[in-house]
Amino acid sequence: MDAQLLAFVAVAAGMVALPGADFTVVVRNALASRRDGLATAVGVAGGLVVHTALAVAGLAAVLVTMPVLFRGVQLLGGAYVLYLGLSGLYAMRRRAAAAGAGAGSGSGSEEEVTGGTPAAPGRALRQGFLTNALNPKAPVLFLSLLPQFVPDGAAPLPRTLLLASVVVLLALVWFPAVALLVDRLGRWLRRPRAARVIEGGSGSALTALGLVLVAGPLLH
Repeated sequence: MDAQLLAFVAVAAGMVALPGADFTVVVRNALASRRDGLATAVGVAGGLVVHTALAVAGLAAVLVTMPVLFRGVQLLGGAYVLYLGLSGLYAMRRRAAAAGAGAGSGSGSEEEVTGGTPAAPGRALRQGFLTNALNPKAPVLFLSLLPQFVPDGAAPLPRTLLLASVVVLLALVWFPAVALLVDRLGRWLRRPRAARVIEGGSGSALTALGLVLVAGPLLH
């Protein structure tokens, strides 16, 4: 393995592991069930396939040369992240109301281990895919990053395909690992109080990120 490829693996690993909307959605769905967490993780990797394919084909340059298109995709992606955030806050509020009703009736306990309502695998997969695929900055980042790791004299297409495959492979390792870790810790993380804190935190983070993504193109 050459030095440039090793350097790219290190850079790509940092990019994939950096907490963001993908990470938050995987954690939230993994709290519902391990199946949902893993499906979301695979969906995120699928979104990366789209971005890396665009970068390899050079089509991501269109987003740079057509600001209106870029902002339209950014608005769409921001709106979807905002929707996920508000959904999380609503789930937290509903869980808090249920806990209050249980306490009032003398049933239930803060120490009872509970989980969220598992979604259909297709829904979790779709959430992971759309969260990643609707980020218009990702293909632009790949378009600017991949060429930096193509050695002089090397054929660009095979090399960029290799680099793109590395990114997807890292995502297929990292995000399922996150989902499995959350599921492993689920006995504590799914306690009513902890679940409300996590749902509230993830919902607030996604809502704030969605607002930033929506406001960005509107203010320019």
